[in-house]
Amino acid sequence: MKSHRMKLFIAAVALLLVGAVAIAQTVRRATYRHGGGMFGEHTLEFYAHRLDLTDAQQSQLKDIVAKEKPALEPMLLQLAQTRHQMRQLEEGENFNEAQVRTLAAQQSQTITELIVQKARIESEMLQILNPDQKTKFKEMIDKHEQRMMNHLQNQSTENQDKQ
Repeated sequence: MKSHRMKLFIAAVALLLVGAVAIAQTVRRATYRHGGGMFGEHTLEFYAHRLDLTDAQQSQLKDIVAKEKPALEPMLLQLAQTRHQMRQLEEGENFNEAQVRTLAAQQSQTITELIVQKARIESEMLQILNPDQKTKFKEMIDKHEQRMMNHLQNQSTENQDKQ
């Protein structure tokens, strides 16, 4: 029983770490690739198309993002700067675990704030959707989460096969 709990705990921690790295890398790539980051023009167009938003809803969504963007930008910058510092430590001659732990704690706090901000934006976004759009949105999120879980499980299986 303890062994099973320990495995679940380790899996949860690994999933959290993978998620943190994925968020950091995705945020960085999205910012440069689409010009505007997580809630840039590309993302807004994606939601408008997939959820069949009306012009009024698109305007409301843009207003939500514009209102929240000033809070997001410094966090995204902090994430990128801390990641750069982490890379420098990783590439350095002498490993300094204390510095890595300090940076990891900073990244953790920044990622926590980004997750809260994302939840706030999604909550506000859901308020402007009609019931059918809310259902579509939930299905999109469920499908994305399932793909992520399948991907992580496949990676885990591949890693076990290599051992």
